[in-house]
Amino acid sequence: MCLPHVMEPHAIEKVTSRRAVLGAGLAGTAALAANAAMPGIARAEQWTVPSGRKVVDLTHTAFPTFPNFFGFAMEIEPVYNIAEHGVYANLLHVFEHFGTHWDSPAHFVDGAPTNEQVPAEHLVAPLAVIDISERAAKDPDAVVLPDDILRWERNYDRLPSGSFLAMYSGWEKRLPTDEFLNADENNVFHFPGWSLEAAEFLLEERDFVGLGVDTHGIDPGHDATFPVHIATFSEGKHGLENVANLGDVHPARMTVFVGAPKHQGGSGGPARVLAVG
Repeated sequence: MCLPHVMEPHAIEKVTSRRAVLGAGLAGTAALAANAAMPGIARAEQWTVPSGRKVVDLTHTAFPTFPNFFGFAMEIEPVYNIAEHGVYANLLHVFEHFGTHWDSPAHFVDGAPTNEQVPAEHLVAPLAVIDISERAAKDPDAVVLPDDILRWERNYDRLPSGSFLAMYSGWEKRLPTDEFLNADENNVFHFPGWSLEAAEFLLEERDFVGLGVDTHGIDPGHDATFPVHIATFSEGKHGLENVANLGDVHPARMTVFVGAPKHQGGSGGPARVLAVG
């Protein structure tokens, strides 16, 4: 992308003329693509790709006041627009752990892999969705237990090697209100997460690449010592938080694709996450 000092009028003329030249050749293709994309636009969270596979968007649309531990807000600063500059672009100010986001192991473990050091093959994995929504509806401090994993295996067979496990609690229904973080009078958060017992069971007995949740933390909200983060990230696992639409995917027949950011030295960042199956 051009830097501001090169976006002079003569440069804009070149951009505009280049667009005009390309426009004629691409018009037909663009029209076909737009028509093909219409079902996806109408139902952004789910559509069918030509191969017949189902695609579910597991990503919340980020908004400036998306609830988060640290109280950060996202800012979208308009920089260029088509009418004046011939190009549309914004400057985005956003905390790494905002909205639907990815945690690299470095987020909680000194010396662990940062964003660019996480192998790409760890970002595409068989998806196992562990449903604790019935329990979470009654207990905001509910956690995934080893028995929940074993129950999943009784229904769907043993976890595939290299799986990514996501907890579904139904918590996303509380967005965009403060009930998503669910702080009490002492500012202690109460939302579901993974238990340390479940994490240790997976680390000792199964092969997996990471853990995800539809809440704001892999650890349950009330546990500010973050033992699950530390235990799993110490072993090179990664995490996803504020995952959307887990209730719309098959618990065992889909693959997760994590569009993780790759900036140098990163501890994570907003991510586009898709389930395909």
